[in-house]
Amino acid sequence: MLTGKQKRYLRSQAHHLSAIFQVGKDGVTTNQIKGISDALEAHELIKVKLLDTCPDDVNTVALEISVQSKSEVVQIVGHTIVLYKRSEKGIYKLS
Repeated sequence: MLTGKQKRYLRSQAHHLSAIFQVGKDGVTTNQIKGISDALEAHELIKVKLLDTCPDDVNTVALEISVQSKSEVVQIVGHTIVLYKRSEKGIYKLS
């Protein structure tokens, strides 16, 4: 569980990132979860964008992705979800 201070730091780091995954009309698929998990292992902090055609609510999608990829939701802004999962590399120094 991330503290408020840690989430603030991660939000500042994610500000300039671009979304590397998009969830569309098919919703969240197993291939997307695998790709998101791999990206989290490589980058620790990623953004996922929900397209207008996505049938699910952004909060539902965020919860589903975070549970299946064992990551934490840092922030939800509009249709964009910021996810964090500590990797072996330890890119971000959270105290």
